Amino acid sequence: MLMMLKGKAHKFGDFVNTDLIIPFRFKSRTNDPYELAKYAMYGIDPEFPKKVRKGNFIVAGENFGGGSSREQAPIAIKYCGIAAVIAESFARIFFRNAIAIGLPALEIPGITKEAKDGDALEIDLKEWTVKNLRTGRAFQAKKVSGFLEELQKAGGLVEYYRKNKRFPWE
Repeated sequence: MLMMLKGKAHKFGDFVNTDLIIPFRFKSRTNDPYELAKYAMYGIDPEFPKKVRKGNFIVAGENFGGGSSREQAPIAIKYCGIAAVIAESFARIFFRNAIAIGLPALEIPGITKEAKDGDALEIDLKEWTVKNLRTGRAFQAKKVSGFLEELQKAGGLVEYYRKNKRFPWE
């Protein structure tokens, strides 16, 4: 997995739930990640996938990914080209689902006050920092540790298994 990422911020507010990220009527049709990607963030902005360039980021407020535990939410986001989600806080199930599929989820309280829609950002996954290239300010994300850190570095559960041929609990 790449440890340095650069991209543009797509900013959202607080309490973006999984029904807004991928409405049921779309997620119930298919499990194809590329088809799901066509409807990422549809509940807020139906045109969102057309605005994203590969490597862009979502910047959001509190409790991103709350609601149901649908794992299609981080999948839709990842496959529409988003390289990482930066939020003030995450719903735990979304956070774990994102890490499991190799979508970096960085928690930085107050980030919505420090980033504007369209800002160029740089993420250092080794140091767990986000730098706003417009302002020059850098922010420390809450680090993950243990097995979650290993999963993050590997790029998710599948890549972890491919690399190690086992999980630590086996």
